[in-house]
Amino acid sequence: MDLTDTPDDIRDSTKNPPDFTEWDSPEEVLKGGPTRERLLSVILQLRTPTKVSRIAEQADCDTETARDYLEWFTSMGMTREISGRPVRYERNESYLQWRRVEQIRDQYSEAEIVEELKETIKQLEEYRAQFDADSPEDVSLMDHTKEASVEEVWEALSEWKTLKQRAELLDTARQNAHPSSGGAKVDA
Repeated sequence: MDLTDTPDDIRDSTKNPPDFTEWDSPEEVLKGGPTRERLLSVILQLRTPTKVSRIAEQADCDTETARDYLEWFTSMGMTREISGRPVRYERNESYLQWRRVEQIRDQYSEAEIVEELKETIKQLEEYRAQFDADSPEDVSLMDHTKEASVEEVWEALSEWKTLKQRAELLDTARQNAHPSSGGAKVDA
């Protein structure tokens, strides 16, 4: 027998070949990636405690699959289960903050973290001076629209809030020793 010959017993000649039109299209099969990734994407977007059925609907999966993954995400600390009827889930902000800090530690050396923190603190001081306030929450849009448009003031205040969050993350990353540093801490 030649290697290119098809053996006679490979397919039953009395049966019809499969109807490929009954199969899901490749686009349907690949839609949205694996279930776990779709569920994680939905969880990261949650802003309020949400029912399992709603999470399943947004992730395009069945409720039982969503429930199983949500229980696993909860055991990993990524979500919190809110007891009651119906059970609801919310994302765990402290877990997400921990992950961001770990990403900073993995991406940057301690010296780079300190340098970025110094630059961020400098920018925060500039906003404090610009608005003569300690925090963006202390600034009234109405009081500052004489010098700039509402959009410009809003954008500046949003950037200030983002810088505050960045400084907090960087400072947390700085305070805890990086695993590769041998435990040494660097002060800003």
